[in-house]
Amino acid sequence: MKRTQTGVLGLILLFMLPSCSQDVPPAVNPFDGPGPWKEIRRERINTLLPAAMQRAGVTAWAVVCRSNNNDPLAMHVGCENAVAPAVFYFELRGEEVFTIAFSPPGEAAALVELGLQDSVAVVDYNTGAVVAAAAYINRNVKGRLALNFSEDNEIADGLSHTQYRHFTGALSPELRNRVVSSAGLVYEWLSVKLPAEVDIMRRAADITARWQEEAYAQVVPGVSTDRDIADYLKSRMREIGVGDAWAPDQNPLVNSGPDRGHAHSTDRVIRAGDVIQIDFGIKVYGMWVTDIQRFAYVLHPGETEPPADIRRYWEVAREGNRKALATMRPGATGLEVDVAQREWMRENGSLEVFWSTGHPVGYVAHDVGPRLGGGQLDREAHPASFRQLREGNVFAFDGFYKWEIEGGTKTISVEEMAVVTASGAEYLTEPQEELILIRSD
Repeated sequence: MKRTQTGVLGLILLFMLPSCSQDVPPAVNPFDGPGPWKEIRRERINTLLPAAMQRAGVTAWAVVCRSNNNDPLAMHVGCENAVAPAVFYFELRGEEVFTIAFSPPGEAAALVELGLQDSVAVVDYNTGAVVAAAAYINRNVKGRLALNFSEDNEIADGLSHTQYRHFTGALSPELRNRVVSSAGLVYEWLSVKLPAEVDIMRRAADITARWQEEAYAQVVPGVSTDRDIADYLKSRMREIGVGDAWAPDQNPLVNSGPDRGHAHSTDRVIRAGDVIQIDFGIKVYGMWVTDIQRFAYVLHPGETEPPADIRRYWEVAREGNRKALATMRPGATGLEVDVAQREWMRENGSLEVFWSTGHPVGYVAHDVGPRLGGGQLDREAHPASFRQLREGNVFAFDGFYKWEIEGGTKTISVEEMAVVTASGAEYLTEPQEELILIRSD
């Protein structure tokens, strides 16, 4: 892990130009051209899925696909273009996974050309893919069969009630007793990212952080609003052609006032004395996302540095983030990471922060994997907080400091992204070491 050296105060000062906008480099899209998802998806199925099935204790897995209301995992298994119902089937055979697509004739030719499955079974429309797949499973599966239903993992909850009844009704009574939720399998599979995926997220994280610094350079205290800064970031996204990491109306959140949680940016005018938060993420290749925050302070006229209390809040929050990173390693639990950050926060006088220190990030902003939480007061720990970290897990995680201000509270949440390695964890991009300062004179 490479750490940026900091000075005594750890400050970046943005000198304002007369206009409300500074020059920015031209938009260059490093994610232009065909995306690598098809190749990466194939590798994920071949190299990560067998181990995931073994750890989850399942012999077979069936995903039912269809048009308009498709399974959340359709892109991951290759049935994103399904029209008539199809079943994508995965069977563990020793250390490998054997795959079959049960498909109606209309989509079968394209699946053969794609070549993701070992076999494509063309199913008569009158029979239907579900009945054909169930018949095969009845003959061949001796262990547990995973289907996509889950109470606590929405990504593994793709079967509708009607689909579930139809599928399980076509299974033999004996096999029906061996049907289990795919939640454990999906957790084990999606929580680990390949090195090629981590590399993509590194490059996307660099852009996410750099654009936030550019956005702060546009601020004119007393003139600029939170929404102006959000609009600037949206314009950069349009220029380069990337998507939103979460709900577009709430990405980015720019907040110069009291805490608002996950929310949209408002027309509040930025003024001297404000601590500004930008919470921002992009989606690249239509598949991988980022989630990073950057913080700034608006100097009063004549000030050259923040007040001592703001400086201390920032330094405590920054160090909390570093303590969380130092705790991340294979075998550690999400709870351990949360407690390491949270104990430091409390020792230094922060108010209690309700949300977790961090969360998995990858295909969505709040992805599948261990939760870096569980240490909150008066809040029951989520089961994912007790999960062990594994090499290839990627997280967005904070260091917190929360205090009271007029109108509510303010929280500095130093949010960075990191990947768990064999020996610990490392940042995906250079972390924010220095509080950004904006002059108002």
